Amino acid sequence: MARILITGGAGYVGSHCAKALSAAGHTCVSFDSLVHGHREFVRWGELVVGDIRDGAALRAALARDRFDAVLHFAALAYVGQSVEHPAVYYDVNVNGTRMLLEAMREHDVRALVFSSSCAVYGEPAALPITEGTPLSPINPYGFTKLVCERMMDDFGAAYGLRSVRLRYFNAAGGDPDGGIGEDHDPETHIVPLILDAASGRRANISVFGADYPTPDGTAVRDYVHVADLADAHVRALGHLLEGGNSLALNLGTGAGASVAELIAVAQKVTGRAIARIDRPRRAGDPARLVADPSLAMAALGWRARRSDLPTIVADAWAWRRKRFAQ
Repeated sequence: MARILITGGAGYVGSHCAKALSAAGHTCVSFDSLVHGHREFVRWGELVVGDIRDGAALRAALARDRFDAVLHFAALAYVGQSVEHPAVYYDVNVNGTRMLLEAMREHDVRALVFSSSCAVYGEPAALPITEGTPLSPINPYGFTKLVCERMMDDFGAAYGLRSVRLRYFNAAGGDPDGGIGEDHDPETHIVPLILDAASGRRANISVFGADYPTPDGTAVRDYVHVADLADAHVRALGHLLEGGNSLALNLGTGAGASVAELIAVAQKVTGRAIARIDRPRRAGDPARLVADPSLAMAALGWRARRSDLPTIVADAWAWRRKRFAQ
């Protein structure tokens, strides 16, 4: 089995992937600054504390042993924040990825699974979104992810790097076993915010935009269970370890749900009323984002198995009740 370095391994998706990789027999080492990650989430392998922009720290981590591949999650991921503070996004996401790729080249690690985003597509002209949809991000966050993907293409052509770029749609849910889950500071993701409104940790849920050209006026997104994302990373790693070529793949269900629909499901799952306040749209938010995941099925044999809304909400609710003793 392989030895894997996971940047951002103490974060939400990174920690779930570490669990899945360990279950598949791989050895994991998590590299995380702990600025946004949680030390207690690193339960499957060793933790090395370091910043993705610190080339010396990355080289030291890679020099500890012979690594077969890297899974790269370390990044900033708030769309609104990227619009307000683009400089820090270019520094962490782009410069940090450049430092990682240089360290990998120095230590002859040629396989990379990258946490990308559907934000690279921007506001698509047609749905569902395929990998052939024009890449036209409308916010700095999405553009930094696209720049990183282009860097990987260039490092591939020049140095033989092979990469699988997994373009997530909306990650949601929690570990079905209840051990880890979604806990950001600040929290901006819709599912935990809705559940906090259900639990009383917050008074209401703000809905940013009730006048989109969608059936109920609220934004439509393709929600993917974090356990399904973890499964995709294990499969992508296997593809690379078996000598597979570089790929860019959408990870979604192919079915979108509106914010209003998500709130209704959460009320049913929790059995609690959820107060909603409609607010103006946020800059950089498209009206609809729905994936065509057929290429991931063809290339990796992957499909979303746990990503129906009731399961996503129930797993997230169980985690948050445990985390915050609600």
